[in-house]
Amino acid sequence: MRFISEEQSAALISHEMAFQAAREALIAAVESGSAVFPAVIAHGSQPQNRFTVKAGSTQELAGLKVGSFWPSNPGKGLPRHNSITLLFDQDIGRIEWVIESGTVNAFRTAAVDAAATDLLANPEAATIAIFGAGNQALYECQAIARIRPITRVLVVARDIAKGEQFAVNLAELGIAAELADAEQACRAADIVITATPSRTCLFEAEWIQPGTHISAMGSDAAGKQELPPSLFDRALLFCDLPAQSRTIGEYQHFDGDPARIKAVGDLLLGRVPGRIDADDITIFDSSGISLQDLYTARHLIAAFEKS
Repeated sequence: MRFISEEQSAALISHEMAFQAAREALIAAVESGSAVFPAVIAHGSQPQNRFTVKAGSTQELAGLKVGSFWPSNPGKGLPRHNSITLLFDQDIGRIEWVIESGTVNAFRTAAVDAAATDLLANPEAATIAIFGAGNQALYECQAIARIRPITRVLVVARDIAKGEQFAVNLAELGIAAELADAEQACRAADIVITATPSRTCLFEAEWIQPGTHISAMGSDAAGKQELPPSLFDRALLFCDLPAQSRTIGEYQHFDGDPARIKAVGDLLLGRVPGRIDADDITIFDSSGISLQDLYTARHLIAAFEKS
């Protein structure tokens, strides 16, 4: 068994690496011979301490990712979120690689958003509305700024002080940002990103303007919700994996024809159309699939072995 520590994986990962892995994983998710198993959503001895196990396999890879959320960790000087990825040696059924992947997970999640947004957002999209001002939201904005000419980020945050600091952090990365209320941000945005643990809608459907792309990144468990369901009737619907999205993702709140929900992997392969008109509203729901972790791990291992 070989081991890559958090410090090593964080030093190896990049937005470019994660973007390539995300595209590969989204394609693998719709190919024959791949499997994404139902997510196990659990908690520690204290119910507020939660963890999720996501497993999958392809013709080349098999393994799982354990992601944890311990909300009291900041008081101990530790991050709330953490992850570890395990890859099997498929010849003998033993774990071949153990990869600590807390920072990697943030890159991986943002890269999936970027891969979908690159296909679905209008080419000239320049303004982001970001709901959430946590660690993940920062990675989301950086990843999208790589694939679109972003000139302005409107930050919607419940905690004003946290939102102001988030805007400062973005500015230090060369991305202009300012605080805004939800309606102002939605009406001005070309791209709306939700990166929260919300269980209620974050905005009103009528605030979304024609041509907007929306990436819903926070719903990954039953009961979570960021988008108003009435928006689905006006939009083209995409996700990483329809079966999972309808169970624990944003589309658990969609009661229309399931055939309207398309996998981004099929879009990458040219099997389904994406945005047809500049005024189309597009939605990408990311509930997070194990194959994204496995393909990211494969790239990390290749980089690790070269280092």
